Amino acid sequence: MIKVDKLDVRLGAFALKDVSFTVPTGRYAVLMGKTGSGKSTLLEAICGLKPVAAGRIHLMGSDVTALKPADRGVGYVPQDLALFPTMTVREHLAFALVIRNWDAAAVDRRVAELADLLGLERLLERGTQGLSGGEAQRVALGRALSFGPRVLLLDEPLSALDALHVTHSAAEAKKLADLILLLEGGAVRATT
Repeated sequence: MIKVDKLDVRLGAFALKDVSFTVPTGRYAVLMGKTGSGKSTLLEAICGLKPVAAGRIHLMGSDVTALKPADRGVGYVPQDLALFPTMTVREHLAFALVIRNWDAAAVDRRVAELADLLGLERLLERGTQGLSGGEAQRVALGRALSFGPRVLLLDEPLSALDALHVTHSAAEAKKLADLILLLEGGAVRATT
């Protein structure tokens, strides 16, 4: 479950004020809004990457507002993918596991599982430069999924995979989502 309660985020002149919504456990929600409305900022606040001025963030029943990003149990794929140019695909898939002190054999098994699931087996020893857009997104998704996060936040995760998903069409969102959240004027409302 994701519960955002009366959240305020301020970044210079931009602000999200009194944002509240709940995404029940096991549901798939789509957050929509115009460019610059604060969608990415809201996801970054939930992850702990942007400071919260007021309000609370609850994930799976726990208040995580004051926790560090690594302690929130959130897998996050940012819009720009944030791939490290000095790391191989294998190192990206292993990254979250290594920093969480998984043993080497468990890391190897999980990397193999993710590579198989995402079709990255033949790319494991390659660097990220030169990957296609779809390959890079699959690497970023694998990195976010690697440690089995309780919550997964995706900022336009399929934009390089299928042109359908780069649109802001409400009709398309309805086809994908159990819950659609519309961000307008700094406020979020659920739509049907």
